[in-house]
Amino acid sequence: MTEQPPHDCPLCPRLVAYRDANRAEHPDWFNGPVPSFGPQDAWLLVVGMAPGVRGANRTGRPFTGDHAGILLYETLLKSGLAQGTYRADPADGLSLHGCRIANAVRCVPPANLPTPGEAATCNRFLQAELAGLPRLRAVLALGVLAHAAVLRAFQVRLSACKFAHGAHHALPGGLVLADSYHVSRYNTSTRRLTTEMFESVVAGLAATFPPSS
Repeated sequence: MTEQPPHDCPLCPRLVAYRDANRAEHPDWFNGPVPSFGPQDAWLLVVGMAPGVRGANRTGRPFTGDHAGILLYETLLKSGLAQGTYRADPADGLSLHGCRIANAVRCVPPANLPTPGEAATCNRFLQAELAGLPRLRAVLALGVLAHAAVLRAFQVRLSACKFAHGAHHALPGGLVLADSYHVSRYNTSTRRLTTEMFESVVAGLAATFPPSS
């Protein structure tokens, strides 16, 4: 098992305070560092930014319960990387196959935006995540913050791999880092990211690393 932060992780004071405030207001929510979702033998790790307050922070599963999960999980289902039906509920029976999902920052941040210091502090858990996936071949970063967090985890300079939607970058150990705009409501509603654009990125990875490879 990869290392996950404890439910009362004390490392980021601002995030702890926000978590405590959410717990007081919504004691039935998950309100903790959101664990990764998917099998340990995954060849693909999808890395998001951070949990949404009414999404993963509420449900305890990455990209579950808010708009961002719709495009992500429907695309994974279409590509054969997931089975079942996504109903925005951890009890929906959805399962991932060959794919795992984590966030660069595990706790929900105020205004949906972690600080650079919080991303740096939480990077130890992303490093452990990457090291704990023995069959990993590729990482899909959703957005600039996730892209930077993956590079930090591999000790690669940010200047060496510039973020660009659809770009592929070489990582140590023969891994590939692929970039996509984040599947957020803002990006999809403004059509900065369309369904076709995101499906193309995921399909390209699946074609590069077929199950038999």
